[in-house]
Amino acid sequence: MFEHIKMKREDFRATVDGKETDLFFLRGESGDELAVTNFGARIVEWWTRDRNGLREDVVLGLDHVDKYVHYTGERFLGATVGRYGNRVAGGRFTLDGESYQLPVNNGPNSLHGGLKGFDLVAWDAVQEDERSVRFSLFSPDGDEGYPGNLRVEMTYTLAAGNALEIEWRAETDKPTIFNPTHHSYFNLHGEGKGTVLDHVLTIHADQFTPVDASLIPDGRLLPVGGTPFDFRVPTPVGARIAGEDEQLRYGKGYDHNWVLAPPREPLDLVPAASLYDPVSGRLLELATTTPGLQVYAGNWFDGLVKGKNGLPHGLNGGIALEPQHFPDSPNHPRFPSTVLRPGEIYRQKCVYRFSCR
Repeated sequence: MFEHIKMKREDFRATVDGKETDLFFLRGESGDELAVTNFGARIVEWWTRDRNGLREDVVLGLDHVDKYVHYTGERFLGATVGRYGNRVAGGRFTLDGESYQLPVNNGPNSLHGGLKGFDLVAWDAVQEDERSVRFSLFSPDGDEGYPGNLRVEMTYTLAAGNALEIEWRAETDKPTIFNPTHHSYFNLHGEGKGTVLDHVLTIHADQFTPVDASLIPDGRLLPVGGTPFDFRVPTPVGARIAGEDEQLRYGKGYDHNWVLAPPREPLDLVPAASLYDPVSGRLLELATTTPGLQVYAGNWFDGLVKGKNGLPHGLNGGIALEPQHFPDSPNHPRFPSTVLRPGEIYRQKCVYRFSCR
């Protein structure tokens, strides 16, 4: 039935920290096929068609669970990231007058949940049909320095029209901060088949959050107009990525957060971005309920790690479109809050939708 999936379940069956890992398969009404593993609640394969009906795996990944567990190079391939997606300055924040220290794992800062975030643990998984799989995780008080016993659910659902819906739900018993995101790297040519520099990117945002040399926001919201960060008109990813702009030098290219329009009602999906490959005709559109979108163009890929098909993950070989709150929000009161309190239910959603033209 899953004629395009290449990964084998036996290569993803292991025991990690006393929990079993496995591979799960999803198939949509329009024929897209996904392979996902509960290790990191991550997408391993995503097969979708081009304008001629030919299918290609368009996400970067690895061919064995051990390679994710004992990663070299990029650790977040296809993963669910948390507790806090993106960076926290110095790994420090203060909540209700109490200071917290997180592990520092990205220069002077904490990145994507710390040394052992949600991407490096085995989630519980339930699959009731071939369209959806639900993952759940208990993160204890003090996990990677974060306060509160946190219970998280995350669901992948392949809906009609080649749309992957990702939903998050979480509750805590103590005030905490929470900002998960999804971290697939897309290459619409196919994994390992060149760079994404010719992909045409559109970002529906009038502002972005400039950063310092360690990629921490300086607190400003700057207009994108007249800068290399203006993707309101469809523009190739590589058109300005090597420019002399100071912000590009800091990130070796794009590794920045764009400010999205607020939804009319809570949990309304807002168009965030689209990515188009003129060679294959594949079009990826992203909508989200989150206030920000981090775009990272694989600026640190060095080609030393080979993907599922044996081809290297080279420089700019994939691009991540990460719906989330702004980086370092706990230390910027003007940014949308990431605080979650007892009695509240965290809910966010995003949709990645493929089509062709």
